[in-house]
Amino acid sequence: MWYAVFSEDHEGSLDDRRAARTSHVARLKSLCDEGRLLIAGPHPAVDSPEPGPAGFTGSLVVVEFDSLEDAKAWADDDPYNAAGVYRKVTVKPFNRVLP
Repeated sequence: MWYAVFSEDHEGSLDDRRAARTSHVARLKSLCDEGRLLIAGPHPAVDSPEPGPAGFTGSLVVVEFDSLEDAKAWADDDPYNAAGVYRKVTVKPFNRVLP
């Protein structure tokens, strides 16, 4: 089943996000290679694809797992959590309709 992982950043965590980005993206690429990643990306803090020093307010990942518990465990192990980027992470089941 698909799961939506909604993550919210701590304010002022841009430097921590940059430091942990390589590890964070590597996990996502692994899921993508397995065909289990539908979409992933950050939410810019301003209306621009390149927010500069404004940074980001969080991220959205839609990923496939066998269970909600597996999806939550994966989300808990995100390098951004270990780096203190995320202040809150919510994982919910997601029904893919389109495309």
